[in-house]
Amino acid sequence: MDSADLPAAPLVALEVLELLRRRWQASYDLQLISRRGRLYLQVMWGYLEQQSFPLDAEQYAAKLEELVGTLNGLGVAAQVRHWLNSTTDKPRLGKAMTLPLELPQGRASEFLL
Repeated sequence: MDSADLPAAPLVALEVLELLRRRWQASYDLQLISRRGRLYLQVMWGYLEQQSFPLDAEQYAAKLEELVGTLNGLGVAAQVRHWLNSTTDKPRLGKAMTLPLELPQGRASEFLL
């Protein structure tokens, strides 16, 4: 079995946070949304370091932990990791970055009710 056949290592909230900070020097808000039967991960334009950001550091960490758990449960850790490491886009005011998630067979129905 080669490495391409191995399941991706699960994401960890700290890893995602470090990716965000390394790429864009900010702790951007992440959201999982469903549209027309598809799931998308969005990197929003708001970030923890903004004075007007509605969450404090503890709330942001808890939200990120929950989101990462969901992404791992969906089986999309490798997609998310690759996208965050390779996208050339940048969140801009009023324009979120969007990753259409490719869910493994059988997973979509669990999350898209």
